[in-house]
Amino acid sequence: MDVSIIIINYNTFQLTCNCIASIIQFTKNVTYEIILVDNASTECDPENFKKEFPQISLVKNTVNAGFAAGNNLGIQMAKGELILLLNSDTVLLEDSISTSVNFYRSHPMAGVIGCRMIYPDGSIQYTARKFRTIKWELFDLFRFIPYLMPYKKRARLMLGKYFRHDEIVSCDWLNGAFFLFKKNLLTLLPGNKLDERFFMYGEDQLWCEQISRQGLKNYFFSETAIVHINSGSTDIKKRLQLRKVMMKHELKIMKLRKGEGLYYFVFAAIFTAKESVRNLVKAAVFKFTGKILK
Repeated sequence: MDVSIIIINYNTFQLTCNCIASIIQFTKNVTYEIILVDNASTECDPENFKKEFPQISLVKNTVNAGFAAGNNLGIQMAKGELILLLNSDTVLLEDSISTSVNFYRSHPMAGVIGCRMIYPDGSIQYTARKFRTIKWELFDLFRFIPYLMPYKKRARLMLGKYFRHDEIVSCDWLNGAFFLFKKNLLTLLPGNKLDERFFMYGEDQLWCEQISRQGLKNYFFSETAIVHINSGSTDIKKRLQLRKVMMKHELKIMKLRKGEGLYYFVFAAIFTAKESVRNLVKAAVFKFTGKILK
């Protein structure tokens, strides 16, 4: 079998059904299986998925174990040469899986492959990323500087929101909503599985960091696109709390990368100050205008 597609469901029955239906509709040129891991949903009986899609494999978790642990449960059942972690709030528009698998196989030093993602309105999501560094933080803080650079130089240096996501590039890490890798790559990772230290958010960056240490390259593949709804909460307090969690995880990853020396403390000071001010600005804008800044 070519690829095992693993989807985590937690109280997103209709979104997950839409995702599965799009896989079945568009995936034609590779052999695949769909493994659905239900993380103790309360919305409905998980067996309803089997009624809708008898061909899938269903794993019913007894607790909400989070994204990483849920995926590890699915991987234990996987028969495919490749693993695709696919968010339940994604929808395929074409045979993105086959195209991505072919690209992966043509790059023997590939670690993880991620494809282009768009919001339902067609706008691009910034999914190809650089690891944060002191230099990156300063350029992001004084962003007029990268915008004085030619686009190509700025895009390669910064990626993320500075990159149009319109060409194939090697990058440091990718959004975990579409995360393709060889199953045997897990033998190179701690515990021979995806690291579960983060319950949710930041685990994709952590995994890419661990994979990069093995001398493998992670690629953003621009030649196919999927819809990633990724609507998020409209509650500003929840959004800011989420940002705080993500900041905490960023610092943990930096500590893993650089150790707890001078570099880490300088980075932490710049990063924490910059993001804290941004959070205050976001809260103030929401309070006075009702608008949520991205």
